[in-house]
Amino acid sequence: MEDELWALGRRLRRESGGSAAYEHLLATEDREELASVLTAPEQPLWARETAAFRLGCAGDRRAFEPLVLLLNHRDPERCVSAAHALVELADPRTARAAAALATNELRVTYALVPVRLLARLRAPESVPALITVLRRRLAPGDPHWRLALACVEGLGALGDPRSRDALLAARTHPRLAAAAEAALARAAPPG
Repeated sequence: MEDELWALGRRLRRESGGSAAYEHLLATEDREELASVLTAPEQPLWARETAAFRLGCAGDRRAFEPLVLLLNHRDPERCVSAAHALVELADPRTARAAAALATNELRVTYALVPVRLLARLRAPESVPALITVLRRRLAPGDPHWRLALACVEGLGALGDPRSRDALLAARTHPRLAAAAEAALARAAPPG
């Protein structure tokens, strides 16, 4: 958590202009003060992200909704920080939220971090969501091959036999073939 907090701190320090308010949010141990930043009007994004990250890593469930919003942000760094805090938070709603974000075709451009989070969570929602996203990405001409690759790698890490058909289909795509072959080797045979 210290490495994640350090990387987040460096990025958000730049966004805040190195303000005293930022330094205070980074140092405070007062969870009520951090939680108030999440609900107070006109708070800058860097302040909300700092508070949500710190609360999530501390296991405070008040951070769940702000972290899910950050997981769906267009800035990949915000998504990665939110995913880390969501893992630390260990809220049972996280997998369902990540699956909803990953499978939302309107937000496919921002689905990479939710897909990776699903693989990391190893939740019941993970395999079905990854299969759904992968099958969509296998359509001819689909430009989101990196997302497809993340699905293949995630399914390989999960090793669930339900993924075999989708991985067999992925094996025919040049950019996915090697990863799909490796994932198939880890997926238990059906039956």
